Amino acid sequence: MLVLLIIFMVAAPLSTVDLPIDLPTSTATPTKKPDKPTYVSIKPDLSLAIGETFVKRVDLVSALDAIPDMSKDKYIFVRADRAVPYGELMDVLEFLRKGGYSKVKLVALEGVPDAAAQGAPTTPNP
Repeated sequence: MLVLLIIFMVAAPLSTVDLPIDLPTSTATPTKKPDKPTYVSIKPDLSLAIGETFVKRVDLVSALDAIPDMSKDKYIFVRADRAVPYGELMDVLEFLRKGGYSKVKLVALEGVPDAAAQGAPTTPNP
């Protein structure tokens, strides 16, 4: 039993991406992620990374194609910093779609969005 605990303690950090991104929150029901997810991250400066490896935007699809065991049938998890403009996120999604990667999931933090995002008044009414 202790061996399993140690294995999980070692393996769990390896299945995440360690790029600092300020993800938006979502109240959607979380889905189970695959054993070896492929993350595409968009940083606030609009740089792209696959996992923790930075790639040029024009090389995104070829870099994904070069990943061992990658197929166009696998989901790609897109992590975009909340400071990334919507149009830039859509451009990356379009690059993926044109490259044949149509199975995309957007990554967000679990939680309740702040009151301003829900349309609640930010100042109390007198």
